[in-house]
Amino acid sequence: MALLPHVELDIEICYTSPPATDRLRDGHEFMTVVTRFAPSPTGILHVGGARTALFNWLYARHHKGKFLLRLEDTDRKRSTEEAVAAILEGLQWIGLDWDEELVRQSLRAERHASIAQQLLDEGKAYKCYCTPDELAEMREIARKNGDPVLYDGRWRDREPKEAPPGIQPTIRIKSPLDGETIIEDEVQGPVKYANTQLDDMVLLRSDGTPTYMLSVVVDDHDMGVTHVIRGDDHLNNAARQAMLFNALGWNLPVFSHIPLIHGPDGAKMSKRHGAIGIAAYRDEGYLPEAMRNYLVRLGWSHGDDELFTTNQAINWFDLDHVGRGAAQFDFDKLQSVNAHYIHQADDARLVEMIQEPLGECCGRELIPADINRLVTAMPELKQRVKLIPQLIDSALFIVRNRPLDIDEKAAKLLTSDAKSLLKEISQILIDIADWDIPSIDSTLRQFVGSKDLKLGSIAQPLRASLTGKTTSPGIFEVLSILGREESLGRIDDVVGT
Repeated sequence: MALLPHVELDIEICYTSPPATDRLRDGHEFMTVVTRFAPSPTGILHVGGARTALFNWLYARHHKGKFLLRLEDTDRKRSTEEAVAAILEGLQWIGLDWDEELVRQSLRAERHASIAQQLLDEGKAYKCYCTPDELAEMREIARKNGDPVLYDGRWRDREPKEAPPGIQPTIRIKSPLDGETIIEDEVQGPVKYANTQLDDMVLLRSDGTPTYMLSVVVDDHDMGVTHVIRGDDHLNNAARQAMLFNALGWNLPVFSHIPLIHGPDGAKMSKRHGAIGIAAYRDEGYLPEAMRNYLVRLGWSHGDDELFTTNQAINWFDLDHVGRGAAQFDFDKLQSVNAHYIHQADDARLVEMIQEPLGECCGRELIPADINRLVTAMPELKQRVKLIPQLIDSALFIVRNRPLDIDEKAAKLLTSDAKSLLKEISQILIDIADWDIPSIDSTLRQFVGSKDLKLGSIAQPLRASLTGKTTSPGIFEVLSILGREESLGRIDDVVGT
């Protein structure tokens, strides 16, 4: 892997990140790809973060490399263990496993500080004794003049003996004074920054704590990260980090800055667009495989393919087909994708997912007979829903306690004439030899034919008596799912009132 070149061009210094072809030649790797996801545990794992983690995970798995997890928890006031737990739970739910041990950035502060001291000893950094008032004045003058707010380098060449008493210094890097830094970004293409716009950033604060920029670079190097895939809101950081990599003589990772996610209205995704935390989507009834499929298509494409397995995503994923424009979140499309995965899901798995909430609705634990009926009903039930709560609602009739609570609309169908018909129907259902849909269908059609009735005239009262509602799967399916004994019992409960 080539070192970051340090080339003199017309006396101007140009720092350039190595192109990806130096890393992956002719499609054959000569190094292990290592990606990382590095969230700050100051809140929930949001949709954008989950997609960033997914892209890193897919790229690592595609290249048979490593996907690492680092918690950038140096903001001790805002970082919480609750947020750490939420991030880990979110990653696990969506199915992203990481290699090696979790790294906590806060535990590496001593290592970060030692690198700042190394740069200081090598003359590549210096102590800055600016007072808070001086820095505030510097910023104010820049704003008044319409200039970028940059440190003016006033302590770059001064001796520490000139320092005012009682001021604890920061340590700043000596940034290049001319030339440009070029980031060969795999998504955005070459991005150039004039080095005059990259001031001498702080490496160590006056209290001795390392800054974000220093910690990120040291950790990426020490963890062997080869590819940094992150949101394009970090693009400006890449130039400053490249400068630090170069000063340390470390190989620069390949940068890929992916566009942010916007809401349906085109604005940056926020709480007003609905759920933005990945856990909220789980709670709203989305399957993890549906979220993976949908998120990977937010900003990346593989031809016209919309639905694909995780293994296909791993085999197909690359950075060449990540778009530069912001991806737009479409809740209707997500529901459509989720419906596909619910329809394809294993019946026993779905029953297990809805078993506990169904029991809570009924106020009791489900018994084996309930579970058997749910498994039997699932092929029909799952075809009608897009979200797990809808599946729970549609399956509730199967496990409801007798006598059923009949809702207002259903109660209106249970007239005295309807109850008389139900009593007759109960008698003919008893005699069905094989309790299956074809036999039930045939028997009921013969009954309405003999009475010169339409099927709907008995289907709706039957549905009301069997489910307590006016909507359900087909009435033949409902009878088949409930079984002879339960069906007749529910009809008798209504007829006897």
